[in-house]
Amino acid sequence: MISREDRTIPREAAAEPGPEPEPAPLLPARMVNEFVYCPRLFYLEWVRGLWADNDDTAEGTDLHRRVDTPAGTAPEPGPGVRQVARAFELSSETLGVTAKIDLVEFLDDAARPVDYKRGRPAPTPARVWEPEQVQLAIQALLLREAGYQCREGVIYFAETGERVTVPITPELEQQTLAAIARARETAGQPDAPPPLVDSPKCPACALVGYCMPDELNLLLHRRTARPRTLITREPAARPLYLIGYGTQLRKDGNHFIVAPRDGEPTRIRPIDISHVAAFGTVTISTSALHALLAQETPIAWLTRGGRFLGLTSGLMGKNIQLRRRQFTLTEPEALELARTFVIAKIRNQRTLLRRNSRFEIGRTLEGLADAVARARLAPDSDTLRGIEGYAARLYFNAFPAMLRRDLPFTPGDLFRGRNRRPPRDPVNALLSFAYTLLTKDLTVQAQLIGFDPYWGFYHRPKFGRPALALDLAEEFRPLIADSVVITALNNGEITSAHVRRIGAGYTLTDDGRRTFLRVYERRLEQEITHPRFRYRLSYRRLLDLQPRFLAAVLLGELPAYQGFETR
Repeated sequence: MISREDRTIPREAAAEPGPEPEPAPLLPARMVNEFVYCPRLFYLEWVRGLWADNDDTAEGTDLHRRVDTPAGTAPEPGPGVRQVARAFELSSETLGVTAKIDLVEFLDDAARPVDYKRGRPAPTPARVWEPEQVQLAIQALLLREAGYQCREGVIYFAETGERVTVPITPELEQQTLAAIARARETAGQPDAPPPLVDSPKCPACALVGYCMPDELNLLLHRRTARPRTLITREPAARPLYLIGYGTQLRKDGNHFIVAPRDGEPTRIRPIDISHVAAFGTVTISTSALHALLAQETPIAWLTRGGRFLGLTSGLMGKNIQLRRRQFTLTEPEALELARTFVIAKIRNQRTLLRRNSRFEIGRTLEGLADAVARARLAPDSDTLRGIEGYAARLYFNAFPAMLRRDLPFTPGDLFRGRNRRPPRDPVNALLSFAYTLLTKDLTVQAQLIGFDPYWGFYHRPKFGRPALALDLAEEFRPLIADSVVITALNNGEITSAHVRRIGAGYTLTDDGRRTFLRVYERRLEQEITHPRFRYRLSYRRLLDLQPRFLAAVLLGELPAYQGFETR
């Protein structure tokens, strides 16, 4: 039995301190510069770990190749000291910052940081922008804490070769300390700061494709004008397909070499590859694999027949908040997203039929419209799956209405509804391959953004199944995959010579697979007008944008996900 005295907590035990909190990571001076320039840019880079290159960042990287090589040492302050050090690193627990100073000039008992910048001086009386002044002031404060006097710093502008001296005044010092404090507070927030509105800074920002300032501001009613063309219509890089037994991918200097077993090798620049799709027995050298992982280029592995096996990629991104939200979404929130995916898919199926049918399908269109209405009211995921399955049967029963009647296949090979594993006719073989390509592309994209592609909101988790990619693919199946199949068949680009029967199923020949890939890639490059933003963009860019909008919804930046629908 425990007495009253035994239950009394000793004073010493009650006063015993708990474990000390972990110290916050030091902020790089460059990140404080980014915070002063744009708090959202700082958050995306520092907290979510996002990075992208544009011409400006590439030029800056070239400029720093020389000054980033450490050289020289820091002397003891004293009379007669004349010394220079490059890539000089300093940190301060007191200030909570760290910096790698491009160049430090030591003169007697003083030190002067020199920061290298691309471009030319600002057209202002100070000739230096505020973020540059703050970054230089942090370097000066670090040098002071290390025991040197530091009354000024220098910005060297590479384009004009000018040195602009910046006095480290008490006002700049206070401004800098306040910026460090605000940046640290912002980094501790669960949500990113909102995008700038109509800022002239956005067009030059390398992360504009991640930030999507005009698109988010329009959807949030923070602006009404049509978004500026800040995001390119089409991503610059393309998938690299490795097809054919014995094809090799290896690294040679700054290029990749694709060497078919029988054929001439091809040189490819790394920046031209968005991801690698390796079909069947192909070889990727260790050096090429390391280079692909280093530049965060995923490798999708598929069987020779086109079955998606998995993905090789580097470390997962820092965007842990996105994955946490992905796994902790409530059932009602997941159901709302699932409804949007399914409704967009059915509406796009209906549009595709309406545009391309060669005979009357009025009852099918009515049935699909009814399915959309019922999907809006579906009380749970199982009911929604039932409605989606009903709509799919209607759609695929009418699918032959979009195909030429004189397709060069034998009567026994005609399409009689959707089937798979194995596909029992050439049309189903093409549909299965098209869905695999679409799922592969969205798996890659989801992972690059920071999602776990295997955890979905509509498709149930299942071993080896990229459920989220399948969710994202729903709205694009009619627009991209089905459309490619119809085009390839009706244009005669895929014929009976491109398919072969194996047992009870059909598959594409190697030549048929290459031909179909060309049609698929052509569809991804096709431009359309976005119904909401009213600018032109390619389907390839849409496969990038829609997952980013989904991420914005999960992170609380947008109130609701909107599926992409054509009219």
